[in-house]
Amino acid sequence: MTEAEVKELLVESHAIMDGHFVLTSGLHSPHYVEKFNVLQKPEYTEKLCKAMAEKFKDANIETVVGPMTGGILLAHETGKALGTRAIFTERVDGKMTFRRGFSLHEGERCLIVEDIVTTGGSIKEVIEVVKAHGGIPVAVSMLVDRSGGKANFGDVPCEALLHMNVETYKPEECPLCKQGIPMTKRGSTGKANV
Repeated sequence: MTEAEVKELLVESHAIMDGHFVLTSGLHSPHYVEKFNVLQKPEYTEKLCKAMAEKFKDANIETVVGPMTGGILLAHETGKALGTRAIFTERVDGKMTFRRGFSLHEGERCLIVEDIVTTGGSIKEVIEVVKAHGGIPVAVSMLVDRSGGKANFGDVPCEALLHMNVETYKPEECPLCKQGIPMTKRGSTGKANV
């Protein structure tokens, strides 16, 4: 899939939205990506994950790993497309880890997948979990990179289906607030997670 096709699919499923959003960081933005608007559609999720997998079909991936929550769906569908198993990490007492009996063998080649990447912090934690369990993080595959090219995973290469540069503003400098545009709250915490 081309970036234009990915964006079209995200817009069609109302995953890319315009408005006046408060992000998890507290910053304001005129744009928001609600990943579950696209992930709730299995046929779209399958199509996106096949595109994510395509980039790594010759990388000898053994396991696809994603962080809970959206990463679980992406790991499952990407693993299916690659013919591998799929597992996920989750937070326990604020620390990313494997649970539910998940483990890796020494040298296991892992593709790490994520939905929306802003700073890359969660992915860095997943990379560390994979390494701590003897795995090799071969690459990172992202649905949307909205970091503006700032997400960096050291020696682990990364690919994104879509790159977005999303403006953000400090609340006191937000032109949307100054125009009196009402706030649009999205996401489970009442804040957007662009």
